[in-house]
Amino acid sequence: MRIVQVVPYIEDEASGPTYTTTRLNSSMNERGVSSQLVVTADIVEHRSNTGAVVRKFPRQKLPYKLGRSPEMYRWLREEASSGKMDIIHNHSIWMMPNVYPGWVSRETTVPLVVSPRGTFSKWAMERSRLIKVLFWNGLQKQAIAHAKLFHATAESEYEDIRRLGFRQPVAIIPNGIDIPKKSTDDRRSEEKTLLFLGRIHPVKGLELLLEAWTRLQSTHADWRLRVVGPGDPAYRRKLSALALSLGAERVTFTGPLYGLEKVEAYQSANLFVLPTHSENFGMAVAEALAAGCPVVTTKGAPWADLPEQRAGWWIDIGIEPLRLALDEAMSKHPRELMAMGARGRAWMERDFSWGEIAARMIESYRWVREKGAQPGWIRYD
Repeated sequence: MRIVQVVPYIEDEASGPTYTTTRLNSSMNERGVSSQLVVTADIVEHRSNTGAVVRKFPRQKLPYKLGRSPEMYRWLREEASSGKMDIIHNHSIWMMPNVYPGWVSRETTVPLVVSPRGTFSKWAMERSRLIKVLFWNGLQKQAIAHAKLFHATAESEYEDIRRLGFRQPVAIIPNGIDIPKKSTDDRRSEEKTLLFLGRIHPVKGLELLLEAWTRLQSTHADWRLRVVGPGDPAYRRKLSALALSLGAERVTFTGPLYGLEKVEAYQSANLFVLPTHSENFGMAVAEALAAGCPVVTTKGAPWADLPEQRAGWWIDIGIEPLRLALDEAMSKHPRELMAMGARGRAWMERDFSWGEIAARMIESYRWVREKGAQPGWIRYD
């Protein structure tokens, strides 16, 4: 099979879709399926460090946020018309590269697969609502209405797809995760670390975290809060001002970390927290668990199995639920937290390897093309 996967851009290394789409692409190629990732790019020299096969097209500056690329559209149309692709797979919505696959599929016989990547959640749909209503009704909805298959990374995203009225089959396949090597030394210091690592954005619930932290900081004086990640400078200043007004102590804000430095941040932390309002998967949770760090996250992220796996806490969204969970977690002995982290790492190794995820996606593509026996992770209801 020849698969073309389309994503608006992969230039932000800290972004979840950047990692997941490139890693899915490379994993399918490793299993003998020809898969190419098609993106727009400002920097022609950009290279993926995941081994993905990437084809880049120029992105028009005006209007920049739409990501218009007539060159991408022409290439997709020519490849589909000449029989050089068997599946076109669109990742995310709200930009023109997410509209082109639907146009191309409708003009040819190439089946369309759509992965919303969190964009269908109620929280995401309400942000910049007027602009999204116009784009949705004018372009996006029609472009994906005839998809042969939707892909959801969790049950909650499946429910979002159905809530928006799409009745096509849905493949529920989580993202995969690379398991880092175990640290040869314990980098955890006597001062224990509560870590947030991810995009600094209102959806992540950092205001809730700062409020909860200030109510705990005197009780847990041997803990510090470390907030790591990229974000809009104005929003970062807003968070710093909030921390100051709340009297937050032992809180540090630092920029993004990549590669080995990011892994070391997870491995040196005693506890990871993601107090999010909305996630389609929550790659940072998987990354933390893979590095052996237990997790506290909210029901805005689809990690209901955390308590069952005895690897963390899955709580309601809000300051008080977050305070209670953090208080319980931070009161545990470091050895207990390390044991929870070890169970989380084993869970990631068992159920979230990229080889297994790629195999399920490939079988889903074959089912779309050839029908036959329906894989157990594809649902019609």
